Amino acid sequence: MEKRIDLQTFDDDILRARRNKGSISGSKGQEFDRDRYELARVGKEQVLKRRFGLVSMTGLSCGLMCTWETLLVIFSIGFTNGGPAGLIYGFILIWLGNFSVFICIGELASAVPTAGGQYHWVSLLAPRSNKKFFSYVTGWLTVIGWIAALTSVCYFVADLILQLVSLNDLDGSYDRQGWQGTLLLWAILLLCVFINVFISGALPTIEVVVLIVHILGFFGILVPLVYLTPTHNSAKQIFLTFHNEGAWSTQTLAFFVGLQGNALAFVGTDSVVHMSEEVRNASTDVPRSMLLSLAINGTLALGMLFAVLFSAHDIPQLLDDDLAPTAPFLRIFRHAVGSEAGATVMVSIIVLLEFCSAMGCLAAASRMTWSFARDRGLPFSRALSVIDKRSTIPVVAILVVTVFAALLALINIGNSAAFNGTISLVLEGFYLSYLLALGLLLWRRVRGDLDNPDSGLTIFNGEQVDEGFDRSLTWGPWRLKGALGVANNVVAICYLVLIIFFSFWPSQVSPDLVHMNWAGVVTGAVALFSVVYYLVFARKSYTGPIVEIRPSRLVVRKA
Repeated sequence: MEKRIDLQTFDDDILRARRNKGSISGSKGQEFDRDRYELARVGKEQVLKRRFGLVSMTGLSCGLMCTWETLLVIFSIGFTNGGPAGLIYGFILIWLGNFSVFICIGELASAVPTAGGQYHWVSLLAPRSNKKFFSYVTGWLTVIGWIAALTSVCYFVADLILQLVSLNDLDGSYDRQGWQGTLLLWAILLLCVFINVFISGALPTIEVVVLIVHILGFFGILVPLVYLTPTHNSAKQIFLTFHNEGAWSTQTLAFFVGLQGNALAFVGTDSVVHMSEEVRNASTDVPRSMLLSLAINGTLALGMLFAVLFSAHDIPQLLDDDLAPTAPFLRIFRHAVGSEAGATVMVSIIVLLEFCSAMGCLAAASRMTWSFARDRGLPFSRALSVIDKRSTIPVVAILVVTVFAALLALINIGNSAAFNGTISLVLEGFYLSYLLALGLLLWRRVRGDLDNPDSGLTIFNGEQVDEGFDRSLTWGPWRLKGALGVANNVVAICYLVLIIFFSFWPSQVSPDLVHMNWAGVVTGAVALFSVVYYLVFARKSYTGPIVEIRPSRLVVRKA
Protein backbone atom coordinates (compact mmCIF):
# COMPACT_ATOMS: atom_id res chain seq x y z
CA MET A 1 0.00 0.00 0.00
CA GLU A 2 1.38 3.40 -0.98
CA LYS A 3 0.77 6.55 0.96
CA ARG A 4 1.72 10.17 0.34
CA ILE A 5 3.15 11.84 3.41
CA ASP A 6 4.62 15.08 4.69
CA LEU A 7 8.40 14.66 4.78
CA GLN A 8 8.74 16.78 7.91
CA THR A 9 6.80 14.12 9.84
CA PHE A 10 9.90 11.95 9.61
CA ASP A 11 12.59 14.41 10.69
CA ASP A 12 13.23 12.32 13.80
CA ASP A 13 14.06 9.32 11.60
CA ILE A 14 16.72 10.97 9.40
CA LEU A 15 19.57 9.90 11.68
CA ARG A 16 18.51 6.27 11.49
CA ALA A 17 17.99 6.62 7.74
CA ARG A 18 21.59 7.73 7.34
CA ARG A 19 23.02 5.00 9.53
CA ASN A 20 21.29 2.04 7.87
CA LYS A 21 21.47 0.69 4.34
CA GLY A 22 18.43 0.13 2.14
CA SER A 23 14.95 0.78 3.57
CA ILE A 24 14.23 1.56 7.21
CA SER A 25 11.15 1.71 9.37
CA GLY A 26 9.96 5.13 10.47
CA SER A 27 8.48 6.10 13.80
CA LYS A 28 4.94 5.64 12.45
CA GLY A 29 5.37 2.15 11.08
CA GLN A 30 6.32 3.23 7.58
CA GLU A 31 9.32 2.22 5.54
CA PHE A 32 11.16 4.24 2.94
CA ASP A 33 14.18 3.99 0.70
CA ARG A 34 17.27 5.54 2.26
CA ASP A 35 18.87 6.86 -0.95
CA ARG A 36 15.61 8.25 -2.24
CA TYR A 37 15.02 9.87 1.10
CA GLU A 38 18.47 11.52 1.02
CA LEU A 39 17.71 12.98 -2.42
CA ALA A 40 14.30 14.18 -1.31
CA ARG A 41 15.84 16.01 1.63
CA VAL A 42 17.65 18.29 -0.86
CA GLY A 43 14.70 18.57 -3.22
CA LYS A 44 15.67 16.05 -5.90
CA GLU A 45 13.57 13.19 -7.24
CA GLN A 46 15.04 9.75 -7.94
CA VAL A 47 14.97 9.28 -11.73
CA LEU A 48 18.19 7.35 -12.40
CA LYS A 49 18.57 3.67 -11.59
CA ARG A 50 21.00 2.83 -8.79
CA ARG A 51 23.21 0.24 -10.46
CA PHE A 52 26.54 0.86 -8.74
CA GLY A 53 27.90 -0.39 -5.43
CA LEU A 54 31.11 0.38 -3.55
CA VAL A 55 33.34 -1.96 -5.58
CA SER A 56 32.01 -0.98 -9.02
CA MET A 57 32.19 2.71 -8.15
CA THR A 58 35.76 2.30 -6.93
CA GLY A 59 36.51 0.58 -10.23
CA LEU A 60 35.06 3.51 -12.18
CA SER A 61 37.03 6.04 -10.13
CA CYS A 62 40.32 4.10 -10.30
CA GLY A 63 39.90 3.44 -14.01
CA LEU A 64 38.96 7.04 -14.78
CA MET A 65 41.85 8.52 -12.79
CA CYS A 66 44.33 6.12 -14.46
CA THR A 67 46.97 7.55 -12.14
CA TRP A 68 49.95 5.28 -12.81
CA GLU A 69 49.16 5.19 -16.53
CA THR A 70 48.76 8.96 -16.82
CA LEU A 71 51.93 9.51 -14.80
CA LEU A 72 53.84 7.70 -17.55
CA VAL A 73 52.18 9.69 -20.34
CA ILE A 74 52.95 13.09 -18.78
CA PHE A 75 56.21 11.98 -17.17
CA SER A 76 58.30 14.76 -18.75
CA ILE A 77 56.41 17.63 -17.04
CA GLY A 78 57.64 16.81 -13.56
CA PHE A 79 61.03 15.49 -14.66
CA THR A 80 61.95 18.65 -16.58
CA ASN A 81 61.21 20.87 -13.60
CA GLY A 82 62.08 18.84 -10.55
CA GLY A 83 64.00 15.83 -11.79
CA PRO A 84 63.71 12.36 -10.22
CA ALA A 85 63.82 13.68 -6.66
CA GLY A 86 61.30 16.40 -7.48
CA LEU A 87 58.96 13.84 -9.04
CA ILE A 88 59.00 11.63 -5.96
CA TYR A 89 58.62 14.35 -3.32
CA GLY A 90 56.14 16.24 -5.49
CA PHE A 91 54.06 13.10 -5.95
CA ILE A 92 53.86 12.53 -2.20
CA LEU A 93 52.82 16.17 -1.68
CA ILE A 94 50.10 15.91 -4.36
CA TRP A 95 48.89 12.56 -3.02
CA LEU A 96 48.51 13.85 0.53
CA GLY A 97 46.93 17.07 -0.74
CA ASN A 98 44.33 15.10 -2.68
CA PHE A 99 43.49 13.06 0.41
CA SER A 100 42.85 16.30 2.29
CA VAL A 101 40.72 17.75 -0.51
CA PHE A 102 38.62 14.65 -1.04
CA ILE A 103 37.96 14.15 2.64
CA CYS A 104 36.23 17.54 2.44
CA ILE A 105 34.56 16.66 -0.88
CA GLY A 106 33.42 13.42 0.74
CA GLU A 107 31.84 15.37 3.59
CA LEU A 108 29.86 17.45 1.10
CA ALA A 109 28.94 14.42 -1.00
CA SER A 110 27.70 12.69 2.14
CA ALA A 111 25.51 15.66 3.08
CA VAL A 112 24.20 16.28 -0.46
CA PRO A 113 24.65 13.13 -2.62
CA THR A 114 23.51 14.57 -5.96
CA ALA A 115 25.02 14.43 -9.45
CA GLY A 116 25.48 18.21 -9.49
CA GLY A 117 28.29 18.12 -6.98
CA GLN A 118 30.19 21.38 -6.72
CA TYR A 119 27.62 23.83 -8.09
CA HIS A 120 24.89 22.33 -5.89
CA TRP A 121 27.06 22.59 -2.78
CA VAL A 122 28.09 26.15 -3.60
CA SER A 123 24.44 27.14 -3.95
CA LEU A 124 23.67 25.70 -0.52
CA LEU A 125 26.74 27.11 1.21
CA ALA A 126 27.06 30.58 -0.33
CA PRO A 127 25.41 33.69 1.15
CA ARG A 128 21.86 34.10 -0.09
CA SER A 129 22.69 37.25 -2.10
CA ASN A 130 25.46 35.55 -4.11
CA LYS A 131 24.49 31.89 -4.27
CA LYS A 132 22.97 31.96 -7.77
CA PHE A 133 25.96 33.68 -9.35
CA PHE A 134 28.65 31.59 -7.65
CA SER A 135 26.72 28.39 -8.29
CA TYR A 136 26.29 29.22 -11.97
CA VAL A 137 29.97 29.98 -12.60
CA THR A 138 30.98 26.84 -10.70
CA GLY A 139 28.60 24.76 -12.81
CA TRP A 140 30.04 26.10 -16.06
CA LEU A 141 33.64 25.52 -14.97
CA THR A 142 32.81 21.95 -13.99
CA VAL A 143 30.89 21.11 -17.17
CA ILE A 144 33.58 22.54 -19.47
CA GLY A 145 36.28 20.92 -17.34
CA TRP A 146 34.68 17.49 -17.79
CA ILE A 147 34.31 17.95 -21.55
CA ALA A 148 37.96 18.98 -21.76
CA ALA A 149 38.91 15.98 -19.61
CA LEU A 150 37.04 13.62 -21.93
CA THR A 151 38.77 15.15 -24.95
CA SER A 152 42.22 14.94 -23.36
CA VAL A 153 41.84 11.29 -22.33
CA CYS A 154 40.62 10.30 -25.79
CA TYR A 155 43.56 12.24 -27.22
CA PHE A 156 45.96 10.28 -25.00
CA VAL A 157 44.53 7.02 -26.35
CA ALA A 158 44.70 8.16 -29.99
CA ASP A 159 48.21 9.56 -29.57
CA LEU A 160 49.49 6.36 -27.94
CA ILE A 161 48.08 4.26 -30.78
CA LEU A 162 49.87 6.44 -33.33
CA GLN A 163 53.07 6.25 -31.28
CA LEU A 164 52.85 2.47 -31.39
CA VAL A 165 52.71 2.72 -35.18
CA SER A 166 55.85 4.89 -35.07
CA LEU A 167 57.56 2.48 -32.67
CA ASN A 168 57.04 -0.43 -35.08
CA ASP A 169 57.89 1.61 -38.20
CA LEU A 170 61.44 0.32 -38.51
CA ASP A 171 62.20 1.98 -41.86
CA GLY A 172 60.99 5.41 -40.65
CA SER A 173 58.57 5.97 -43.53
CA TYR A 174 55.54 6.80 -41.36
CA ASP A 175 54.78 10.53 -41.07
CA ARG A 176 52.23 11.29 -38.39
CA GLN A 177 49.61 13.97 -39.10
CA GLY A 178 47.22 15.88 -36.85
CA TRP A 179 44.12 14.74 -38.73
CA GLN A 180 45.00 11.10 -38.03
CA GLY A 181 44.89 11.75 -34.31
CA THR A 182 41.56 13.55 -34.63
CA LEU A 183 39.97 10.71 -36.61
CA LEU A 184 41.19 8.16 -34.09
CA LEU A 185 39.87 10.35 -31.27
CA TRP A 186 36.44 10.38 -32.94
CA ALA A 187 36.48 6.59 -33.27
CA ILE A 188 37.30 6.25 -29.57
CA LEU A 189 34.47 8.63 -28.67
CA LEU A 190 32.00 6.60 -30.73
CA LEU A 191 33.03 3.39 -29.00
CA CYS A 192 32.61 5.08 -25.62
CA VAL A 193 29.12 6.24 -26.64
CA PHE A 194 28.18 2.72 -27.74
CA ILE A 195 29.19 1.26 -24.36
CA ASN A 196 27.55 4.04 -22.33
CA VAL A 197 24.26 3.96 -24.24
CA PHE A 198 23.65 0.43 -25.48
CA ILE A 199 25.21 -1.65 -22.71
CA SER A 200 24.83 0.79 -19.83
CA GLY A 201 23.25 -1.91 -17.69
CA ALA A 202 26.53 -3.83 -17.75
CA LEU A 203 28.63 -0.79 -16.83
CA PRO A 204 28.98 -1.70 -13.12
CA THR A 205 30.26 -5.17 -14.05
CA ILE A 206 32.58 -3.65 -16.65
CA GLU A 207 34.03 -1.28 -14.04
CA VAL A 208 34.76 -4.17 -11.66
CA VAL A 209 36.66 -5.86 -14.50
CA VAL A 210 38.45 -2.55 -15.20
CA LEU A 211 39.58 -2.42 -11.56
CA ILE A 212 41.03 -5.93 -11.82
CA VAL A 213 42.79 -5.17 -15.13
CA HIS A 214 44.01 -1.85 -13.71
CA ILE A 215 45.82 -3.70 -10.89
CA LEU A 216 47.00 -6.69 -12.94
CA GLY A 217 48.17 -4.40 -15.75
CA PHE A 218 50.35 -2.56 -13.25
CA PHE A 219 52.23 -5.75 -12.45
CA GLY A 220 52.27 -6.70 -16.13
CA ILE A 221 54.39 -3.63 -16.81
CA LEU A 222 56.27 -3.29 -13.52
CA VAL A 223 57.75 -6.81 -13.47
CA PRO A 224 59.36 -6.82 -16.95
CA LEU A 225 60.42 -3.19 -16.56
CA VAL A 226 62.35 -3.87 -13.34
CA TYR A 227 63.49 -7.43 -14.06
CA LEU A 228 64.64 -7.05 -17.68
CA THR A 229 66.38 -3.67 -17.42
CA PRO A 230 70.13 -4.32 -17.88
CA THR A 231 71.30 -1.74 -15.32
CA HIS A 232 69.57 0.24 -12.59
CA ASN A 233 70.14 3.73 -11.24
CA SER A 234 71.33 4.17 -7.68
CA ALA A 235 69.18 5.43 -4.82
CA LYS A 236 71.39 8.52 -4.58
CA GLN A 237 70.70 9.38 -8.23
CA ILE A 238 66.96 9.06 -7.65
CA PHE A 239 66.40 10.70 -4.28
CA LEU A 240 68.98 13.50 -4.41
CA THR A 241 68.97 14.63 -8.06
CA PHE A 242 66.92 17.71 -8.96
CA HIS A 243 66.55 19.30 -12.41
CA ASN A 244 65.77 22.85 -13.49
CA GLU A 245 65.47 22.57 -17.27
CA GLY A 246 63.06 25.50 -17.37
CA ALA A 247 65.89 27.84 -16.25
CA TRP A 248 63.95 29.18 -13.27
CA SER A 249 65.69 31.42 -10.76
CA THR A 250 65.73 28.76 -8.02
CA GLN A 251 65.40 25.00 -7.79
CA THR A 252 62.48 25.43 -5.37
CA LEU A 253 60.55 27.42 -7.96
CA ALA A 254 61.26 24.75 -10.58
CA PHE A 255 59.95 22.10 -8.16
CA PHE A 256 56.62 23.89 -7.71
CA VAL A 257 56.21 24.51 -11.45
CA GLY A 258 56.73 20.78 -12.04
CA LEU A 259 53.91 19.82 -9.68
CA GLN A 260 51.40 20.20 -12.53
CA GLY A 261 52.27 16.77 -13.94
CA ASN A 262 51.65 14.91 -10.70
CA ALA A 263 48.44 16.89 -10.10
CA LEU A 264 47.06 15.94 -13.53
CA ALA A 265 47.56 12.26 -12.69
CA PHE A 266 44.90 12.54 -9.94
CA VAL A 267 42.27 14.41 -11.96
CA GLY A 268 38.85 12.75 -12.01
CA THR A 269 38.59 11.56 -8.42
CA ASP A 270 35.26 13.39 -8.08
CA SER A 271 33.72 11.34 -10.91
CA VAL A 272 31.99 9.30 -8.21
CA VAL A 273 30.22 12.45 -7.00
CA HIS A 274 28.58 12.99 -10.38
CA MET A 275 27.48 9.35 -10.48
CA SER A 276 26.13 9.45 -6.92
CA GLU A 277 22.45 9.30 -7.95
CA GLU A 278 23.24 5.88 -9.43
CA VAL A 279 25.10 4.57 -6.36
CA ARG A 280 23.46 2.54 -3.62
CA ASN A 281 24.08 3.83 -0.09
CA ALA A 282 25.50 6.98 -1.72
CA SER A 283 25.92 9.15 1.37
CA THR A 284 28.55 6.78 2.78
CA ASP A 285 29.85 4.78 -0.19
CA VAL A 286 30.62 7.80 -2.40
CA PRO A 287 33.15 9.23 0.11
CA ARG A 288 34.54 5.76 0.77
CA SER A 289 35.05 4.97 -2.91
CA MET A 290 36.88 8.27 -3.51
CA LEU A 291 39.35 7.71 -0.69
CA LEU A 292 39.72 4.02 -1.55
CA SER A 293 40.54 4.87 -5.16
CA LEU A 294 43.06 7.48 -3.98
CA ALA A 295 44.74 4.89 -1.77
CA ILE A 296 44.86 2.25 -4.53
CA ASN A 297 45.91 4.55 -7.35
CA GLY A 298 48.42 6.48 -5.27
CA THR A 299 50.14 3.29 -4.12
CA LEU A 300 50.30 1.86 -7.65
CA ALA A 301 51.51 5.15 -9.15
CA LEU A 302 54.26 5.58 -6.58
CA GLY A 303 55.43 2.04 -7.28
CA MET A 304 55.47 2.69 -11.04
CA LEU A 305 57.31 5.97 -10.54
CA PHE A 306 60.05 4.19 -8.58
CA ALA A 307 60.25 1.46 -11.24
CA VAL A 308 60.68 3.95 -14.10
CA LEU A 309 63.21 6.12 -12.29
CA PHE A 310 65.35 3.18 -11.22
CA SER A 311 65.13 1.46 -14.63
CA ALA A 312 65.41 4.37 -17.08
CA HIS A 313 68.67 4.92 -18.88
CA ASP A 314 69.80 8.55 -19.32
CA ILE A 315 66.38 10.23 -18.98
CA PRO A 316 67.68 13.77 -19.70
CA GLN A 317 68.88 12.61 -23.12
CA LEU A 318 65.49 11.01 -23.79
CA LEU A 319 63.71 14.26 -22.96
CA ASP A 320 66.10 16.39 -25.03
CA ASP A 321 65.36 14.36 -28.18
CA ASP A 322 62.56 16.56 -29.55
CA LEU A 323 62.64 14.83 -32.94
CA ALA A 324 61.90 11.36 -31.56
CA PRO A 325 58.59 9.95 -32.89
CA THR A 326 57.69 8.34 -29.54
CA ALA A 327 57.29 9.54 -25.97
CA PRO A 328 60.15 9.02 -23.46
CA PHE A 329 58.38 6.24 -21.57
CA LEU A 330 57.99 4.17 -24.77
CA ARG A 331 61.74 4.39 -25.30
CA ILE A 332 62.29 3.45 -21.65
CA PHE A 333 60.15 0.35 -22.21
CA ARG A 334 62.01 -0.42 -25.45
CA HIS A 335 65.37 -0.17 -23.70
CA ALA A 336 64.19 -2.29 -20.75
CA VAL A 337 62.81 -5.28 -22.68
CA GLY A 338 65.12 -4.96 -25.67
CA SER A 339 62.49 -5.29 -28.40
CA GLU A 340 59.73 -3.34 -30.14
CA ALA A 341 57.30 -6.24 -29.69
CA GLY A 342 57.75 -6.32 -25.91
CA ALA A 343 57.36 -2.55 -25.62
CA THR A 344 54.25 -2.72 -27.82
CA VAL A 345 52.58 -5.23 -25.50
CA MET A 346 53.38 -3.07 -22.47
CA VAL A 347 52.06 0.10 -24.09
CA SER A 348 48.95 -1.74 -25.34
CA ILE A 349 48.00 -2.38 -21.71
CA ILE A 350 48.15 1.37 -21.08
CA VAL A 351 46.11 2.08 -24.23
CA LEU A 352 43.39 -0.31 -23.02
CA LEU A 353 43.27 1.24 -19.56
CA GLU A 354 43.27 4.81 -20.91
CA PHE A 355 40.31 3.83 -23.09
CA CYS A 356 38.52 2.57 -19.98
CA SER A 357 39.27 5.96 -18.46
CA ALA A 358 37.61 7.66 -21.43
CA MET A 359 34.58 5.39 -21.05
CA GLY A 360 34.14 6.38 -17.41
CA CYS A 361 34.90 10.00 -18.19
CA LEU A 362 31.98 10.15 -20.65
CA ALA A 363 29.66 8.71 -18.01
CA ALA A 364 30.69 11.29 -15.38
CA ALA A 365 30.72 14.22 -17.84
CA SER A 366 27.24 13.39 -19.13
CA ARG A 367 25.79 13.13 -15.60
CA MET A 368 27.29 16.47 -14.64
CA THR A 369 25.90 18.06 -17.82
CA TRP A 370 22.50 16.45 -17.28
CA SER A 371 22.34 17.65 -13.68
CA PHE A 372 23.24 21.25 -14.55
CA ALA A 373 20.68 21.22 -17.35
CA ARG A 374 18.09 19.81 -14.93
CA ASP A 375 18.57 22.98 -12.88
CA ARG A 376 18.32 25.19 -16.02
CA GLY A 377 21.98 26.11 -16.02
CA LEU A 378 22.64 25.36 -19.70
CA PRO A 379 21.10 26.44 -23.01
CA PHE A 380 18.41 24.01 -24.25
CA SER A 381 18.11 22.65 -20.72
CA ARG A 382 14.78 20.97 -21.35
CA ALA A 383 16.25 18.72 -24.04
CA LEU A 384 19.53 18.10 -22.21
CA SER A 385 17.78 16.97 -19.03
CA VAL A 386 15.69 14.25 -20.71
CA ILE A 387 16.11 10.75 -19.27
CA ASP A 388 15.60 7.79 -21.58
CA LYS A 389 12.75 5.77 -20.04
CA ARG A 390 14.02 2.41 -21.28
CA SER A 391 17.61 2.66 -20.07
CA THR A 392 17.09 5.35 -17.37
CA ILE A 393 20.23 7.20 -18.47
CA PRO A 394 20.68 10.76 -19.89
CA VAL A 395 21.19 9.73 -23.53
CA VAL A 396 20.84 13.27 -24.91
CA ALA A 397 23.47 14.59 -22.49
CA ILE A 398 25.82 11.74 -23.48
CA LEU A 399 25.45 12.62 -27.17
CA VAL A 400 25.86 16.37 -26.63
CA VAL A 401 29.00 15.94 -24.51
CA THR A 402 30.42 13.64 -27.21
CA VAL A 403 29.68 16.15 -29.98
CA PHE A 404 31.41 18.98 -28.12
CA ALA A 405 34.44 16.80 -27.39
CA ALA A 406 34.59 15.87 -31.09
CA LEU A 407 34.39 19.53 -32.10
CA LEU A 408 37.15 20.39 -29.64
CA ALA A 409 39.35 17.76 -31.28
CA LEU A 410 39.11 19.61 -34.62
CA ILE A 411 41.54 22.19 -33.24
CA ASN A 412 44.25 19.54 -33.23
CA ILE A 413 44.20 19.37 -37.04
CA GLY A 414 45.20 22.98 -37.47
CA ASN A 415 47.26 23.80 -34.39
CA SER A 416 48.41 21.31 -31.76
CA ALA A 417 49.57 24.13 -29.46
CA ALA A 418 46.07 25.65 -29.45
CA PHE A 419 44.57 22.21 -28.82
CA ASN A 420 46.86 21.61 -25.84
CA GLY A 421 45.91 25.03 -24.55
CA THR A 422 42.23 24.18 -24.76
CA ILE A 423 42.49 20.92 -22.86
CA SER A 424 44.68 22.62 -20.26
CA LEU A 425 41.40 23.79 -18.71
CA VAL A 426 41.03 20.37 -17.06
CA LEU A 427 43.10 21.00 -13.93
CA GLU A 428 42.05 24.63 -13.45
CA GLY A 429 38.35 23.99 -14.05
CA PHE A 430 38.18 21.23 -11.47
CA TYR A 431 40.43 22.83 -8.86
CA LEU A 432 38.69 26.21 -8.99
CA SER A 433 35.32 24.52 -8.44
CA TYR A 434 36.80 22.59 -5.49
CA LEU A 435 38.30 25.77 -4.03
CA LEU A 436 35.04 27.68 -4.11
CA ALA A 437 33.07 24.82 -2.53
CA LEU A 438 35.66 24.12 0.19
CA GLY A 439 36.17 27.81 0.96
CA LEU A 440 32.44 28.19 1.59
CA LEU A 441 32.40 24.95 3.56
CA LEU A 442 35.09 26.31 5.89
CA TRP A 443 33.13 29.53 6.36
CA ARG A 444 29.96 27.62 7.26
CA ARG A 445 31.95 25.21 9.40
CA VAL A 446 33.53 27.91 11.52
CA ARG A 447 30.14 29.60 11.96
CA GLY A 448 28.63 26.28 13.05
CA ASP A 449 25.80 26.51 10.51
CA LEU A 450 25.95 22.83 9.61
CA ASP A 451 25.96 21.74 13.25
CA ASN A 452 23.07 23.93 14.33
CA PRO A 453 20.85 24.65 11.31
CA ASP A 454 17.90 26.97 11.73
CA SER A 455 15.03 24.54 12.22
CA GLY A 456 12.56 27.21 11.15
CA LEU A 457 14.13 27.43 7.69
CA THR A 458 14.15 24.03 6.00
CA ILE A 459 14.09 22.98 2.38
CA PHE A 460 10.44 22.09 2.65
CA ASN A 461 8.77 25.02 4.36
CA GLY A 462 5.30 25.23 2.88
CA GLU A 463 5.23 27.37 -0.23
CA GLN A 464 8.50 29.09 0.73
CA VAL A 465 10.75 26.15 -0.05
CA ASP A 466 13.43 28.27 -1.69
CA GLU A 467 13.57 30.85 1.07
CA GLY A 468 15.77 28.84 3.39
CA PHE A 469 17.47 26.60 0.86
CA ASP A 470 20.92 27.90 1.68
CA ARG A 471 20.41 27.32 5.42
CA SER A 472 19.02 23.78 5.31
CA LEU A 473 22.30 21.91 4.80
CA THR A 474 23.27 19.56 7.61
CA TRP A 475 26.12 17.09 7.99
CA GLY A 476 25.79 13.68 6.43
CA PRO A 477 26.80 10.42 8.11
CA TRP A 478 30.42 10.69 6.89
CA ARG A 479 32.61 13.56 8.14
CA LEU A 480 35.56 14.67 10.26
CA LYS A 481 34.34 16.24 13.49
CA GLY A 482 35.50 19.22 15.48
CA ALA A 483 38.93 20.84 15.22
CA LEU A 484 40.30 18.00 13.08
CA GLY A 485 37.72 18.72 10.39
CA VAL A 486 38.50 22.45 10.46
CA ALA A 487 42.25 21.81 10.26
CA ASN A 488 41.85 19.45 7.32
CA ASN A 489 39.59 21.96 5.56
CA VAL A 490 42.29 24.65 5.92
CA VAL A 491 45.00 22.29 4.61
CA ALA A 492 42.84 21.38 1.60
CA ILE A 493 42.29 25.04 0.72
CA CYS A 494 46.00 25.85 1.04
CA TYR A 495 46.85 22.92 -1.23
CA LEU A 496 44.31 24.01 -3.86
CA VAL A 497 45.58 27.61 -3.85
CA LEU A 498 49.15 26.37 -4.29
CA ILE A 499 48.35 24.10 -7.25
CA ILE A 500 46.03 26.58 -8.96
CA PHE A 501 48.66 29.33 -8.71
CA PHE A 502 51.44 27.25 -10.26
CA SER A 503 49.20 25.54 -12.82
CA PHE A 504 49.17 28.80 -14.80
CA TRP A 505 52.97 28.89 -15.11
CA PRO A 506 54.72 27.80 -18.35
CA SER A 507 57.28 24.99 -18.35
CA GLN A 508 60.19 27.35 -18.96
CA VAL A 509 61.26 30.97 -18.71
CA SER A 510 60.37 33.07 -21.81
CA PRO A 511 58.43 30.25 -23.53
CA ASP A 512 57.69 30.11 -27.25
CA LEU A 513 54.23 29.40 -28.68
CA VAL A 514 54.58 25.64 -28.29
CA HIS A 515 55.71 25.74 -24.66
CA MET A 516 53.34 28.49 -23.57
CA ASN A 517 50.79 27.64 -20.86
CA TRP A 518 47.39 28.65 -22.22
CA ALA A 519 45.48 27.65 -19.11
CA GLY A 520 45.02 31.23 -17.92
CA VAL A 521 43.63 32.39 -21.25
CA VAL A 522 41.28 29.44 -21.66
CA THR A 523 40.06 29.41 -18.05
CA GLY A 524 39.55 33.17 -18.11
CA ALA A 525 37.61 32.92 -21.37
CA VAL A 526 35.28 30.25 -19.96
CA ALA A 527 34.75 32.19 -16.73
CA LEU A 528 34.10 35.43 -18.65
CA PHE A 529 31.65 33.70 -21.00
CA SER A 530 29.75 32.18 -18.07
CA VAL A 531 29.52 35.56 -16.33
CA VAL A 532 28.32 37.36 -19.47
CA TYR A 533 25.84 34.59 -20.29
CA TYR A 534 24.54 34.71 -16.73
CA LEU A 535 24.06 38.47 -16.75
CA VAL A 536 22.40 38.53 -20.17
CA PHE A 537 20.32 35.34 -20.18
CA ALA A 538 20.60 32.95 -17.25
CA ARG A 539 20.08 35.49 -14.46
CA LYS A 540 16.33 35.30 -15.07
CA SER A 541 16.04 31.55 -15.59
CA TYR A 542 18.67 30.10 -13.24
CA THR A 543 17.68 30.09 -9.58
CA GLY A 544 20.09 27.46 -8.33
CA PRO A 545 19.22 23.78 -7.78
CA ILE A 546 15.49 23.37 -8.40
CA VAL A 547 13.30 21.74 -5.77
CA GLU A 548 11.75 18.96 -7.83
CA ILE A 549 9.98 17.04 -5.08
CA ARG A 550 7.70 18.49 -2.41
CA PRO A 551 6.59 16.81 0.81
CA SER A 552 3.30 15.70 -0.70
CA ARG A 553 5.12 13.88 -3.52
CA LEU A 554 7.35 11.66 -1.38
CA VAL A 555 5.91 8.16 -1.56
CA VAL A 556 6.71 5.59 1.11
CA ARG A 557 5.77 1.96 1.58
CA LYS A 558 3.69 1.10 4.60
CA ALA A 559 5.26 -1.60 6.70
